[in-house]
Amino acid sequence: MAAITGGYALCSRRLAPTPITSAMVFTGFGILVGPVGLDLLDLTHDAHIVLALVEAALALVLFTDAMTVRRRDLRSGGYVPARLLSVGLVLTVGAGWLLAWPLLPGLTMWELALVGAILTPTDAALGKTAITSASVPALVRNGLNVESGLNDGMVLPFFVLFLAALPGTSASQEGVAGVFWRALLLSIAVGLAVGWCGGWLLAWSRAAGWVSPGWSQVFVLALAVGAYLPAVAWDGSGFMAAWAAGFAFALALRLNTPSPQRPPVQGAADFVEKLGELLGAASFLVFGAVLLGPALQHLSWRIVVYAVLSLTVVRMLPVALSLAGSGLRPPTVAYIGWFGPRGLASIVFGLLAVEEHVPGVQLLGRVVAVTVGLSVLLHGLSALPLSYRYGAWHRAASGTAQLREGESTAAAPHKRSVLDDPSP
Repeated sequence: MAAITGGYALCSRRLAPTPITSAMVFTGFGILVGPVGLDLLDLTHDAHIVLALVEAALALVLFTDAMTVRRRDLRSGGYVPARLLSVGLVLTVGAGWLLAWPLLPGLTMWELALVGAILTPTDAALGKTAITSASVPALVRNGLNVESGLNDGMVLPFFVLFLAALPGTSASQEGVAGVFWRALLLSIAVGLAVGWCGGWLLAWSRAAGWVSPGWSQVFVLALAVGAYLPAVAWDGSGFMAAWAAGFAFALALRLNTPSPQRPPVQGAADFVEKLGELLGAASFLVFGAVLLGPALQHLSWRIVVYAVLSLTVVRMLPVALSLAGSGLRPPTVAYIGWFGPRGLASIVFGLLAVEEHVPGVQLLGRVVAVTVGLSVLLHGLSALPLSYRYGAWHRAASGTAQLREGESTAAAPHKRSVLDDPSP
């Protein structure tokens, strides 16, 4: 893992202008070092290490994503992410569930629902150029960015409740009511309390001149861990706690920082964000080794068809329905619909389902692995050319008519990858 990470770092600037993304490189090397290749990494023997790595990555990503989203992101041009995160998200879970019914025989109703929930979150970092290219209107970039930053946390309740409905899982022992209490209400309360206290303490320490800039970032890391672990210790959801803590921390820090010369949250989470991105890249190495590689040995036409439809129909139709009446042109709706890559959250949820020994876990894991693997390839390759092509259409159309897409919006900080050069 160290060799692959270091090797990619040495070539990162050279690869930046190309369609080859860090996720492609790490996933490809993961297949090479997994059971189908050199057999250096195996889920059977390294399960605890693998799960600790990917869970830490998702927890940090959830925390930092929640930190960077502000209310103004949902007010200024916010009808796009608001529609995608409400109507679009629910329809995507339902569409994934219903489509799995005829294509994945052998899975129970709740296992099919779990497939739909696992493959709903998007990971904008896999198609980075799609949300960073200056040729793409800010309203579209901001909409995709905010959606990606929030939908993984918003899918968590669906995931834990579907898991609780499955017999034989640890969640089912407490029942849906117990899971709802511990994994949702209690975990969110813990996260909000830890995040709010942490934001207030950091603002107070800054005002008193007690904390150095470097250690303030270490404090944010400690805060993310301090929200995650108590929720896990109380049989709740550490992910929900970390997600809620990010919101509360950012809000408390802003409200208790008197000087508005620069956003008080900006820079506070740089270290945590970079660490989360690094762990996320390593997670794709693990994904290639323990999920995608073995899944490629057991491909079937049903799995491949479901994976293709999950990235197209299951994503694009709910997006089109949720944006109906918004005034956005069909090319814009198609662009937003296509760029819903499946990434880190789907990988972690899939591994958690494996850990829970879901009865149909073999088929479920293969479907998730092939869908995410196909997304890594297709969204990575298409991000650069489609962003330029869509940008060219927008420039040409703007010259003849006033487009809703051209409305100004306060863009949120985009989900970037520390392993990719930000300017291709």
